[in-house]
Amino acid sequence: MKKVVNLTKAGKAELEQELANLIAQRPAIAERIATARAFGDLSENQEYTDARAEQKVVENRILEIQDTLKNAVLIKTRKSDKVNIGSTVNISMGGKDFTYSVVGPVEANPLEGKISHESPIGKELLGRKVGDEFAFNGKQVKIKSVE
Repeated sequence: MKKVVNLTKAGKAELEQELANLIAQRPAIAERIATARAFGDLSENQEYTDARAEQKVVENRILEIQDTLKNAVLIKTRKSDKVNIGSTVNISMGGKDFTYSVVGPVEANPLEGKISHESPIGKELLGRKVGDEFAFNGKQVKIKSVE
């Protein structure tokens, strides 16, 4: 069964940019490996070991991004009064205001205000509309706006 990865248009663009940057690093890493190999004995050659480790990390990330993009389904943001994947929602929680974009798990980054629709708060927000109130982690939450 094909795994589906929900991505916003911006999230897809970020992954494509990261992929391009990683692919651009390949020649420099290959050059570091070749230079380190010229130093001789590979068993005690830390430069070679480090370059190979970096190559492995970069290649694994490239494969991961390519797999994600291959299985990506763009989230269609539509104007709605209800919170959906792709919505930006402004809430009041515990006397403070927060703005979150509800995204798929791949591009979720709470520090950037991007929460997964599969996260506890994401699940609570889905389907709710402006003015709705609910309790979350012992705090009262009110939805102030949905875009």
